Amino acid sequence: MLPGYRASTLKPYAVRQADVIIYGGTSAAVTAAVQVKKMGKSVIIVSPDKHLGGLSSGGLGFTDTGNKEVIGGLSREFYQRLYQHYQKDANWTWQKRSEYGNKGQGTPALDGTNRTMWIFEPHAAEQVFEDFVKENKLTVYRNEWLDRSARGVQKQAGAITSFKTLSGTVYQGKVFIDATYEGDLMAAAGVKYHVGREANSVYNETHNGVQVGVFQHGHYFKKNVSPYKIEGDPKSGLLPEISEEEPGANGTGDHKIQAYCFRMCLSNHPENRIPFPKPAGYDPSRYELLARVFATGWRETFDKYDPIPNRKTDTNNHGPFSTDYIGKNYDYPEATYERRKEIIRDHELYQKGLLYYMQNDPKIPADVHQAMQQWGLPKDEFKDNGNWPHQLYIREARRMLGEFVMKEVDALGKTVVPNPVGMGSYALDAHNSQRFVKKDGFVQNEGDIGVHPDKPYSIAYGSIVPKESECKNLLVPVCVSSSHIAYGSIRMEPVFMILGQSAATAAVLAIDGKTSVQKVPYAKLKEVLLKDKQRLTL
Repeated sequence: MLPGYRASTLKPYAVRQADVIIYGGTSAAVTAAVQVKKMGKSVIIVSPDKHLGGLSSGGLGFTDTGNKEVIGGLSREFYQRLYQHYQKDANWTWQKRSEYGNKGQGTPALDGTNRTMWIFEPHAAEQVFEDFVKENKLTVYRNEWLDRSARGVQKQAGAITSFKTLSGTVYQGKVFIDATYEGDLMAAAGVKYHVGREANSVYNETHNGVQVGVFQHGHYFKKNVSPYKIEGDPKSGLLPEISEEEPGANGTGDHKIQAYCFRMCLSNHPENRIPFPKPAGYDPSRYELLARVFATGWRETFDKYDPIPNRKTDTNNHGPFSTDYIGKNYDYPEATYERRKEIIRDHELYQKGLLYYMQNDPKIPADVHQAMQQWGLPKDEFKDNGNWPHQLYIREARRMLGEFVMKEVDALGKTVVPNPVGMGSYALDAHNSQRFVKKDGFVQNEGDIGVHPDKPYSIAYGSIVPKESECKNLLVPVCVSSSHIAYGSIRMEPVFMILGQSAATAAVLAIDGKTSVQKVPYAKLKEVLLKDKQRLTL
């Protein structure tokens, strides 16, 4: 068979070439592409997603930032562009700017001093990413899915030469960047990685592995709640959304990962809200645990309805039974595309059912029921997806085992890491991984951790490159080389944009120096990153 031809028809594949090929449609993918272009090289974004920006344009508008001073480069520019967006009166459609509370995480949302806006609507964020694409004349191919079969990625002498997508198109490049949340290109290229929680013994950590009885947020059952269909009767069987498995011994590793959810954008403006739809297969018994939590007197329902402009929210998980679909994502990182679609759909149905339950079920207390009546899905967001976010929050999936592994001690700011290419500062934040029955016969959650660093910390260049023996021309700025608990801090959208830019800088320097990404001279890399206003150390 002639190379570059389809077996069935002898019709040639489309072959697309660029200096740097980026796989993914996340915020990191866009900043990486902008940086490659700014440095004078050709670049193609191959995005499985139709919408660019991942979580940053997919509902996560109440940015997890930590210390804002460590956010530099194109990541900071993203938030500065949002500031400019909200300076225009025309963009305050459903409320006056003066009516907006200006609440952010640690600083005002609209920060006039630094001309940044940390809190924003999904469509505003997506527009910024599309502006980056247009202004930099970026080439983007959407709805292009990597062929994850053995034939999908071609390598020669330890370097990727090309990869193929399910459409049959071949993408050839000199350096490749995997900017997906899942790490599919990295895995297909034969780079080693880890899924799940390591035992504490692996990297001499404290907060990795199973963490029964460790409650560092409010996302646990504070009072006794029966897990059984008939309260107190084990013979009646477990309620839905509770695992039959033992949780495991504290500090031991497992295959479990922190829960996913959709970061929901809700509206309480009567002219811009749609009632929560009753989802297919709706079963109110799935949410009986929540009714029992309310019966204990718990009333934190609206604590994470974080306000974003125009009377909308970024609504996140909060409490013992909420939007996190605990224990239903373990197979997601390595699942087929078909299975991932099922998991995403299951999450959507679970969350839509939860909203419908809270707004309509007689078991919901009157005060909560009344408050829920003001909320609905916004008519002006996610218009091509039934007003529902197009991106599930993949809080973690695969994590590379690269040249350097970021560990708990590094993410707590207690070490000096080699060759920094960006910074993080958010708490080591992991959501629950499982919901189980305790020995006393009551239900409990496990895995929710929130440990604050001593100070902002640097992220090592070695954590975004594989071992040279595995692949010489791949950079991985999202599924970085990190332990589960260190990733709990690194996994923030501003950091992904920072690492996307740094990965792109290294890619161009590797091409210019005709060297592997592992052998890029750090002194030169540091010089360019600082010139481009990246923050590398305190």
